Amino acid sequence: MPRQPVSHRALIGAVEGTLADFLACQIAALDTVDPALGGFARTARDLVMAGGKRIRPTFAYWGWRGVVGAAEPVEGVLPALGALELMHTFALVHDDLMDRSATRRGRPTAHRLFAAQHGDRFGDSAAILVGDLCLVWADQLLARAALPATTLLEVRARYDHMRVEAVAGQYLDVLGETDPASWSVERALLVARHKTASYTVQWPLGFGLALASSVRADLDEAYRVYGLAVGEAFQLRDDLLGVYGDPAVTGKPAGDDLRTGKPTTLLMLARQLATGAQLDELAAAGTTRQAEIIAATGAPAQVEEMIRARVEEGVAAIAEAPVRSDARAALIELATAATHRPA
Repeated sequence: MPRQPVSHRALIGAVEGTLADFLACQIAALDTVDPALGGFARTARDLVMAGGKRIRPTFAYWGWRGVVGAAEPVEGVLPALGALELMHTFALVHDDLMDRSATRRGRPTAHRLFAAQHGDRFGDSAAILVGDLCLVWADQLLARAALPATTLLEVRARYDHMRVEAVAGQYLDVLGETDPASWSVERALLVARHKTASYTVQWPLGFGLALASSVRADLDEAYRVYGLAVGEAFQLRDDLLGVYGDPAVTGKPAGDDLRTGKPTTLLMLARQLATGAQLDELAAAGTTRQAEIIAATGAPAQVEEMIRARVEEGVAAIAEAPVRSDARAALIELATAATHRPA
């Protein structure tokens, strides 16, 4: 690999190559125990390798590249970048099970794949285990990063903090579905901040900074502001796509959030803006009609404005940050690319 900042395509290829090599070894080891375990591990591998935007390794890479010189080779940190994708798969598999989602990345979700073999109960149990396995694999792969021991300790501390916040956000997300009427826009944003923003943008950037063995308070703060703003915008876009997105493009069903009663920022805003008649109909209507009512309240336009404002805040934070110019340009571009995904 050339000793210069790699292109986005080359970065993704390098991360996926690292994952493929690591997973091949894990599958081979489980195959020797029992052929069924090899099949189980192959299903986990297929979920990891089934596409996706690889956003978290990308943000971590630019968090790292923002400090190190252009000639610093990326090979030593590739296991750490790949570990983030394994952690992400763990979160997706469990989230899909909790939401009873049918598809992810255009393919059946883990619990659906396993249910097709031995029924729903088996599917649920096996999906939990696949998610757990991916989280263990993430730890193992992270440990392979070629880093000094003191650097790895700081990286691990940030990685652990990221995992705790993601689990906390997921719990609040599940809690909100039990009593959505008592939720609020502010609490929906709190969920977005912990469930998505922290482990999609904020902590991967800080994780990358720690990989560089140079945790600087000024850059750490700039990454924090940028990460929270862009991460929240990412989730707000996801809220819109969850209702109005094209499944052929997003790879997952539209309307799942409405079906489960998830109190997203979009839905909370719609309830604030709705007339009494609209609120009554929203409570009784099917998902297609609910989407129409939400649009009529003007909530989607407000969410779009919230996205715009947060992207602007993130770009301003990184524009003034003491970061290498190539990383600054990449992060400004990513702020738009990650939050303006096609419907």
